Amino acid sequence: MKLVSHRTRSTSAFILVLTLFVVYSASGTSQNPPAQKPTGVLRIRVRVRVDQATKGLSRKRFYLLKGTLEQNKPVLDAAEQRPIVSRDCFYSRLGGSQALIDWLKAGDCESVYCREIDQEFISGPKAVPEFATAYASGEKDFGSTDTGRKWLTNNLPAQLRDGFYQDRRSALQALIKQAEALSGATVLSVMTDRNGTAYFTELEPGAYVLTNLLPVEIGSSVTSWACDVQIKPGDIATEKPYSVSNTKDKNVKCVAVERPLPACVK
Repeated sequence: MKLVSHRTRSTSAFILVLTLFVVYSASGTSQNPPAQKPTGVLRIRVRVRVDQATKGLSRKRFYLLKGTLEQNKPVLDAAEQRPIVSRDCFYSRLGGSQALIDWLKAGDCESVYCREIDQEFISGPKAVPEFATAYASGEKDFGSTDTGRKWLTNNLPAQLRDGFYQDRRSALQALIKQAEALSGATVLSVMTDRNGTAYFTELEPGAYVLTNLLPVEIGSSVTSWACDVQIKPGDIATEKPYSVSNTKDKNVKCVAVERPLPACVK
């Protein structure tokens, strides 16, 4: 009898534990997951007119600052007050050859890393003196001609290699830090593709400023954008893109401010 009683109590305890587990599991799964806040997407399309041609502005970075133009005025004023030094002037001051300046300009490059250095720019009529010298310096270190060409940037002086890019990068970091301290929100950034299109995703609804922060060179001008953008819950990228340009048009929502490229000061 005692054995039967012990088994009965064990079975009852097991049934009780199993019942509590089922009830707890059911109550847990019946709870709704926390609701996600609705977000929006901003698709920008940047097209610029240069001389008589219109094209997408490729490989240019744009930023979204939290808040309105008025709220971000200190940041935008700081950007505008920064002295403008064109790419040509920057490398000219360093003693860069005209061939190097032309090579950078042809690819709209801020540094020598933006495109591959072909053999024709090391020797022959299109040779860039800085590339030829750097290649010759490292030629003994590489058994392969192709390897020597790909690694020649290591033998270029640092400022000629990417000085212009690093200078702008430092200025952008300072402006971004100022903007984030002002708004308390992260500054978002995207780079346009070859057609001038870019996407900002998962945006909290509210007011933003679309800007490139530092002016870019387009033709013979320096071009800056700073426009109010309102993101609404559920804004999606399949709708009409937010049009950005350096010329006025009924479809353009953000028009640039353009100034002539400053003359080089020696």
